[in-house]
Amino acid sequence: MADSRVLRVAAAQLGPIAKDEPRADVVARLRSLLAKAANDGAELVVFPELALTTFFPRWFTEDISGHDHYYETEMPGPETQPLFDDAKALGVGFALGYAELTPDGERFNTTVLVERDGSIVTKFRKVHIPGHEGDEPWREFQHLERRYFQESDAGFPVHRAFDGLVGLATCNDRRWPETYREMGLQGVELIMIGYNTPIHYAPDPGQNALQGFHNHLCMQAGAYQNGTWVVGVAKGGTEEGVESLAQSAIIAPSGQIVAQAITTGDEVIVADCDLDHCAKYKDTLFNFATYRRPELYQRITNQKGVIEP
Repeated sequence: MADSRVLRVAAAQLGPIAKDEPRADVVARLRSLLAKAANDGAELVVFPELALTTFFPRWFTEDISGHDHYYETEMPGPETQPLFDDAKALGVGFALGYAELTPDGERFNTTVLVERDGSIVTKFRKVHIPGHEGDEPWREFQHLERRYFQESDAGFPVHRAFDGLVGLATCNDRRWPETYREMGLQGVELIMIGYNTPIHYAPDPGQNALQGFHNHLCMQAGAYQNGTWVVGVAKGGTEEGVESLAQSAIIAPSGQIVAQAITTGDEVIVADCDLDHCAKYKDTLFNFATYRRPELYQRITNQKGVIEP
């Protein structure tokens, strides 16, 4: 139909990126995945978190600037411009996660969203930063995101792009219901989430076996409870000795997984995302205007008081 809002979306999963892998080689991999997705008819390609480099927060440096070579100071820059050029030529948009170093010296875990004409829609900066800040050499490997990135205070805005209402989140953001609800209250129809998730969780190894379950659980719940498509894309496999979760997935507003990666390496999965399908949930079971009662939640909280830690 002429007025159809079916958007063919690709999740472009990445395998490991070596510590010394040149940026140009990584961009070549991204371009190859973009071309494959375009050949499959995709209009939007979602890449993982920190898709240009190895996951460098696993190493401690006494001086934070010791990791500066992993950050981008401009986007696009000379090494990433070919990806932008390809996207514009193919008429395919993309979301790309990377480490951002601003002119003011601020460091963010960032995702850039690019429309099909090559224009930048927005840059999203990760809100929920996991891990730890100080050197903890007792760990088999460290997770120093809180040392190398700062939290964004911009929240989770929704943007008109790709003929719908779209939003972004990054890795740990996906575990928090507020992420989806803030965008759900703005009518979001498609949420893109890149992640790098180590399977070994040092603070509680008992959770290791549940990493895949928890990964899909939070994204499926967020999709269903807010009537939105969710695209979760991994950088998986064993990278510099650390095994990370893959299982990239495209999830419908029903909460059902409609496409899932079957490898831990570079892989493209594609699904037709009917943005109008969101209304089946937004206008019925999760009709916020009719059924959601924030004023009652607040009143009950005020009556019961706040439990002190």
